[in-house]
Amino acid sequence: MSNEPEFRCARRADVPLILQFIRELADYEGMLDEVVADEPTLEEWIFDRGRAEVIFALEDGREVGFALFFHNFSTFLGRAGLYLEDLYVRPEHRGKGYGKALLRRLAQIAVERGCGRLEWWCLDWNRPSIDFYLAMGAEPMSDWTVYRVAGEALNNLARPV
Repeated sequence: MSNEPEFRCARRADVPLILQFIRELADYEGMLDEVVADEPTLEEWIFDRGRAEVIFALEDGREVGFALFFHNFSTFLGRAGLYLEDLYVRPEHRGKGYGKALLRRLAQIAVERGCGRLEWWCLDWNRPSIDFYLAMGAEPMSDWTVYRVAGEALNNLARPV
């Protein structure tokens, strides 16, 4: 790939494709059995509620990669940021610059919107991605640990005392 790829924002009709990319990524990460998202849920949260956005990288008009992202907020910066939930390029299209181009496009969106940062998580075992992110100028946040409450623990925490 010599030039930047074309990008397009996801449309409601792309929900099946978005779910397909999510499942491909989960399979790559060995986590396919954890995907409970379905088309109606994605349509509701991405398009009806507007809680996330998706862009696709295109090669010859075909989607070869995607990024799903949403706004978060930094109280220290006093402004929103972009959080990249998923970035995935299909295996047969890796090494062509699509991942870098998607990150660059997300950085452009963050700058255009006045965001203070772009951030994401990466699995500790995913050395190819870690090396890629480091080469792009990303810094690991080694002083921070991610905590999560989900499922029954979330329901328990939400119960009144």
